[in-house]
Amino acid sequence: MIDILLVVTCIFSGVFIIYHHLGYPLLLRWYSRKHPSDGVKESTRSYKKMRSDRVLPSITILVPAYNEEQWIAEKIRNLASLDYPNEKLRVIIACDGCTDNTVQVAEMTIQEAICCDVHFEIHNHSKNRGKVALVNEEICQIDSDITALSDVSALISLDSLLIASAHFSNNRVGVVNATYRMYPTGNQGESTYWAYQTAVKEQEASLGSSLGAHGAFYLFRTELFDQLPTNTINDDFILPMQIVRKGYLADYEPKMIALELEETNRSNDFKRRLRISAGNMQQVIELFGLFNPKFGGTAFAFFSGKGLRLLTPYLMIICFVTSTLLSHHLVFDILFYLQIMIYSIGIIGYLLPQHLSAKPISLISYLVVGHYANFVGGLRYLLGFENSPWARVSR
Repeated sequence: MIDILLVVTCIFSGVFIIYHHLGYPLLLRWYSRKHPSDGVKESTRSYKKMRSDRVLPSITILVPAYNEEQWIAEKIRNLASLDYPNEKLRVIIACDGCTDNTVQVAEMTIQEAICCDVHFEIHNHSKNRGKVALVNEEICQIDSDITALSDVSALISLDSLLIASAHFSNNRVGVVNATYRMYPTGNQGESTYWAYQTAVKEQEASLGSSLGAHGAFYLFRTELFDQLPTNTINDDFILPMQIVRKGYLADYEPKMIALELEETNRSNDFKRRLRISAGNMQQVIELFGLFNPKFGGTAFAFFSGKGLRLLTPYLMIICFVTSTLLSHHLVFDILFYLQIMIYSIGIIGYLLPQHLSAKPISLISYLVVGHYANFVGGLRYLLGFENSPWARVSR
């Protein structure tokens, strides 16, 4: 009887692990091909003033910054180059108690000729209060139709605002998400993983709404913003999903690109993943109502993607323990050693990346370490250890 319970538990956990990593992406790929999302018509404005500019929504781009002197000048020049009517665009660089030269560099850069036609504002907050408190205060003072949030270290494709405005012509759309791209790095596992995540996010949109956003760049209707709880970790997920919970759609736009320039730092990358994982635990708790079937495809994607991602480390532990207890059966003995092999490859690939750089090994390593971070990060949140106001962690 005990063996039967162990077998059922092991199979149950194993099936969900396989479904999350393979079944769900394959199902998404099939469904998205059968139900392609409607694209938007590309603009031919090309920096020229047109009569149609009058109906474009006003947009404010908010860039929260904390000690970003390395990237702030490039960011400002990029924003100054966006193709959008100047009278409809406002850019706010909100510096949250910076202790480096971010403010000074920003103030000098907006004086450059390339920036003279764009309305820039540098808001220098003397006290560091954290990104969420900063965003809450700044958005309360924004009166444009649309607000965009963007990381300092991400460059935005020049026609992004025009493409986004086409999406917002549909009154049901509350959020528009850009496609996240990483500057090429030597970390094959990370590059493969983010390529996979990009494909999943695009395909999830065919179910109803894309899940969350990436802080590199996304836009939303200003009037739909609700104050974020001060302890919010993954604000770029909570904020757009609060809008989806109100009944609005979150569109995903593959032609709208946000390119991350900051390279991954291996030692700090794990800290970043721990914090993101703590945020995953928080967002599932805060947005638990999105599991309700009334949200249709969004609820299905939320469970299959975010929900199972949070559960996977625990399912992996259950699968390992039960297969160990059942190792006197040949099938489960093989399963036990297969897990040992996978976890060993993951650990060795992480500790010795220069010697094990093959793409499959890098991917296995990235996934195994990611699930470990997911497990530890989730526990850190539940135990109250993840409460820093602003995490300036190098990628």
